[in-house]
Amino acid sequence: MEMTRFARLRRSLEELFPERHLYVRSGGEMRAFVLTTGRQLAGAGAVAACALWMGVCTAAMMVNAMALSGHDQELARMQAKSERLVADREARLNSAVAQLTAAEGSVDQLAVTVEKRHAALAMLLTDIRSAPGVAQALAPTIRKASNIPTTVSPLRRIELVRAGQERLIDAADDFAKTRADRLRLAFRLAGLTPSSYVPKGGSLGGPLIEAKDPRALAAVLDVDEGFAERIQHAATNLSEAGALGDAAQKLPFGRPAGAGVSSGFGVRFDPFTRRPAFHSGLDFTGGYNYPIQATAPGVVSFTGVRSGYGNTIEIDHGRGFKTRYAHLQAIGVRPGERVAVGQRIGGMGSTGRSTGPHLHYEVWVNGRAQNPGRFVKAGDHVLQGD
Repeated sequence: MEMTRFARLRRSLEELFPERHLYVRSGGEMRAFVLTTGRQLAGAGAVAACALWMGVCTAAMMVNAMALSGHDQELARMQAKSERLVADREARLNSAVAQLTAAEGSVDQLAVTVEKRHAALAMLLTDIRSAPGVAQALAPTIRKASNIPTTVSPLRRIELVRAGQERLIDAADDFAKTRADRLRLAFRLAGLTPSSYVPKGGSLGGPLIEAKDPRALAAVLDVDEGFAERIQHAATNLSEAGALGDAAQKLPFGRPAGAGVSSGFGVRFDPFTRRPAFHSGLDFTGGYNYPIQATAPGVVSFTGVRSGYGNTIEIDHGRGFKTRYAHLQAIGVRPGERVAVGQRIGGMGSTGRSTGPHLHYEVWVNGRAQNPGRFVKAGDHVLQGD
């Protein structure tokens, strides 16, 4: 079976590559060459091997060429990226140089802005420094804004001054708002309405308080809008704090005596009848001739003896406020005399309907007796921030 297959293969090859005879004439001689089937197969194999080798070489060359092309492309991409980075850096540098040039060219304009802000701050601080404690509160900020080294460049110096101005206006606004809030609370503790003691027009003039539009206020002050808005906030708080502070100095927020309180305002057991009775004032304990002081500035409206009160002093403080000091041992003022807050007006005693030396103190508002304890407490709260 195998021999038959081999014979068939051999016969097929012999038919494909039959024996061939080549005759070559050279130099008058004739030579014959016989190309058997085997030699033709060997030659065909050699030719196929050469073709295969050439194909492999060609493929290798193409692969190498493609690899070189990819490498070149990667190099091209890296070069393009590098060029973009360089261009971007150059653009940033040019922008920085342009900004620096513009900033250096606008030094005069910045200086003008700083001067205008100084003028606006001066207008504000002229009033705000008049409030108690404001100079101490703003001193560190003012000192920091003023102590700028002379070695700093002019442009940088102007920027530092502007930053100091913003810190100063913020500090002024915080101080004014804190003080205004504290005074409002004190008025409420005394049972008073703070808004009724704040005038519509502020101490810094109508435009600062009434101008609701920051752009309009900026035009009035000739400063930028943001800074004008800060000025407006500080001026509003300052105006209210100043008005409430002025009103507080004229109201009976002081203590009539340094002694302790023995009896409060309201219903209590009467020391004589031992029955519940309304007590219209505040009793302060102490010895004979213990100093009695005016709790607010005003004009003495009465001195003398009143039924049940004994020796009495009454002071009119204006705006419907009146204070009464009773059971005195000594009277040191006369009607029509103007007195200041804290001024001694008499000495403690036990005259009238009294069981011992003490001061009976009353506060009246528009003809009605108020709780003096609320006014004393409000006064203590006001003094906490001074």
